[in-house]
Amino acid sequence: MTRTTSRSALFLLLAAQLFQLSQAAAQQTFKGLEPLFTTPRQYTAAFTDKAPDLDGKISDQVWANVPWSQSFVDIEGSTKPAPFYNTRCKMIWDKKYLYIAAELQEEHLWANVKNHDEVIFQDNDFEVFLDPDNNGYQYFEIEMNAINTVWELFLSKPYRNESGPLMSWDAAGLRTAVKAQGTINKAKDKDRGWTLEMAIPYSALNIGDQVKVPEPGDLWRINFSRVEWDTEIKDGRYVKLKDASGKNLPERNWVWSPQGVINMHYPERWGYLKFGTAASADSTYTAELPYAEKQKQYLWLCYYRQKSYQQQHGRYAGSLQELDILPAFQLGEEWNQITMEATNHQFYLSLKAEGRPEITLNQDGLLQVLIK
Repeated sequence: MTRTTSRSALFLLLAAQLFQLSQAAAQQTFKGLEPLFTTPRQYTAAFTDKAPDLDGKISDQVWANVPWSQSFVDIEGSTKPAPFYNTRCKMIWDKKYLYIAAELQEEHLWANVKNHDEVIFQDNDFEVFLDPDNNGYQYFEIEMNAINTVWELFLSKPYRNESGPLMSWDAAGLRTAVKAQGTINKAKDKDRGWTLEMAIPYSALNIGDQVKVPEPGDLWRINFSRVEWDTEIKDGRYVKLKDASGKNLPERNWVWSPQGVINMHYPERWGYLKFGTAASADSTYTAELPYAEKQKQYLWLCYYRQKSYQQQHGRYAGSLQELDILPAFQLGEEWNQITMEATNHQFYLSLKAEGRPEITLNQDGLLQVLIK
């Protein structure tokens, strides 16, 4: 064996050992957080040159060949029982609006909230969450109930990062419609459910003065939630069930893409909306997720570990080693490097792979892809 061959063999052996260590470390550090790393659901919305009639019925020809999404599941995922009422949605888009239609099965239709921008989820409701920039920041929430009362919210960052909603934001130009398959607030009969339609203008999904119109191939983060309260009928009225202390039982949260945690405000856990062409036919975006989306999982892993560390120690970890995370890992055939700068109260993560944009994440959950 020549000296050169010996060095090559040693290099290959070291590389193999490093790969094994990286794989073992990845498995160990993801352990206990598996529900937060299931693959989000995906949907391809076809482009349309004809807007649907917004009457809540979802019966016009524009929707006829648009596929339904998968049925909604419990917010925590498959470890919890499946919802006892079915919920599904569908989407299309044009150059001005994202159109959403939804169908919610329900035996007893009721709604009490009548004023715009009241807290809609005190009723059974349907909610849309939108992050057009896919950065976990500056995202939008729209809620509506069975009598078409609407509440719009803008969040500069998730609640977990010491943030609150901008209640004064309205989705200017938003159009919504509802159609009940039954009677609302009449407890004596049984209903079939309700359907809804909404047209969300891109012009409303911005805080500055620039309107970003999607292009085919663009990828947004989106999720849908349905709030369902357990009720009983008393004196001809629907009344929420209460626990032994007299408090309302917790609402049920049924979602399109499972969050893995009882919290819709983890935007990194939302599903993917791909803007397709007029020829798009499948509701499931089955193509491989972009490489960057897979890389981001490792940054979120560091983020979750840091937040857990802070809760236990009252400060952030000063190194990846304290978090049991190796600084290098192999994703596909490529090696990725994570670096972290941290103080007791802040941290900044950076992920690099040769020939790819750097991706960063900080303690407030701001995700950025740095394109030079």
